[in-house]
Amino acid sequence: MAVPVAFFALFFAYPVVAIVGRGLKADSVWQFGRIGEVLARPDILDVLWFTTWQALASTALTLLIALPGAHVFARFDFPGKQLLRAVVTVPFVLPTVVVGTAFLALLGRGGFLDELAGVRLDATVWAILLAHVFFNYAVVVRTVGGLWSQLDPRQEEAARVLGAGRFAAWRRVTLPALAPAVAAAALMVFLFTFTSFGVVQILGGPAYSTLEVEIYRQTAQLLDLPTAAVLTMVQFAAVGAILAVHAWTVRRREATLKLVDPAQTARRPRGAGQWALLGGVLLTVLVLILLPLGVLVERSLDVPGGHGLGYYRALRSAEASGGTFLVAPLAAVWNSLQYALAATAIALIVGGLAAAALTRRAGRLVRGFDALLMLPLGVSAVTVGFGFLITLDRPPLDLRTSWILVPLAQALVGVPFVVRTMLPILRAVDVRLREAASVLGASPLRAWREVDLPLVRRALLVAAGFAFAVSLGEFGATVFIARPDNPTLPVAVARLLGRSGELNYGQAMALSTILMLVCAVSLLALERIRPDRSGEF
Repeated sequence: MAVPVAFFALFFAYPVVAIVGRGLKADSVWQFGRIGEVLARPDILDVLWFTTWQALASTALTLLIALPGAHVFARFDFPGKQLLRAVVTVPFVLPTVVVGTAFLALLGRGGFLDELAGVRLDATVWAILLAHVFFNYAVVVRTVGGLWSQLDPRQEEAARVLGAGRFAAWRRVTLPALAPAVAAAALMVFLFTFTSFGVVQILGGPAYSTLEVEIYRQTAQLLDLPTAAVLTMVQFAAVGAILAVHAWTVRRREATLKLVDPAQTARRPRGAGQWALLGGVLLTVLVLILLPLGVLVERSLDVPGGHGLGYYRALRSAEASGGTFLVAPLAAVWNSLQYALAATAIALIVGGLAAAALTRRAGRLVRGFDALLMLPLGVSAVTVGFGFLITLDRPPLDLRTSWILVPLAQALVGVPFVVRTMLPILRAVDVRLREAASVLGASPLRAWREVDLPLVRRALLVAAGFAFAVSLGEFGATVFIARPDNPTLPVAVARLLGRSGELNYGQAMALSTILMLVCAVSLLALERIRPDRSGEF
């Protein structure tokens, strides 16, 4: 545990505590009265209220739309099912900047809906809610559908034999068994939408601001560190409570259910009702997921005078961006790939060691560390990024001009995915196999290489793929620490969208399409190597 603890203490806890301290200290004295002053401000109360109710609305809407999809993927067997499962998961690994850009192309000024019906939804709460459903659809399908596919259908059939109707049998037998998974999925969706940044930043306009967006505004634009520090503490407390409840639901789900092989529960749809349900889910995937992505690609090709690759060619020239970059925007692709590969290596080392430690030790301290590993998913990435700038600026850790600063920030987001992917597989390894290897004379290292590694190799590849995808799209911290001559893809997209002009808009669409394709290819590769139940993601 020494390496993961040191990594999180130095690159997560230290920057966050430092930035909070910088905001709440005056002449080395803590000014806790600022907390009440900030939370009493009407504009901050409006931000807190909007953050909470939009997260609740996004969670409810996601569950309403995605639960039928979870049922279809769990119980139905149809051609193209594996490919469709990969397609619905693509939005989850897409950077939020790309999600916002896709919905801007669909719902914004001059977008698909504007041209088709003269309707614009950008700068409205509906655009934010729809984008959140798009992003989190796979969370519900994967979490609830994965458990649903392993529930024994004979229990529900027995209830129907005893006289219960179809809905009554589902409500009394299946729903209680699914409740922990539904609760876990709802909590994860609420977490992602409560801390939403890129989507709200692009689609919300000046009228809407979540806690994360407000922290960015107070830090980067107004330089009001006391307000940013208080908001960071509020978000930290809320995320900690959400993760604690999520851990409880996961333990309850794992402890109370008897599961069967998913291959025994899926069958071809039968009857008009089931075929209609399958058709409705396919239509939902088409409209909610494929349409925004398709419009994004179309807008990247919609050059003046027709369709072509003009915006992609313009990415090769720094002059074409009108001074937005010191280098050609296309260089951001290479920068992002290098950073993501380095971040993946760091995440695998730190996350792999953490997962191994959590597998072999017990106790409250270790379980608490397990929960702490998830905090980077919810704590303000803006705070972490700005904290890097004010803490890692003196020897022996003067990293402000070092390229490693960006991968370190990205690895913080990748480590939780590595841990949650590898931990269930490592826990499933029979300890007697290691003991047998030791009895036969194998050292601990050789026992791990000969016993554990072959069993977890696939999970390790899946963890690497997830870490690579989320590192590639990290934006909140990277926007502070990426140098102007080495921008990443999400930072480049945001900068292009922040400048007026048709060429800048077109280049943003082209870069977003490139980033989408890289993430999609990574995910499709994962689907080919992923075992049926490889981790919680």
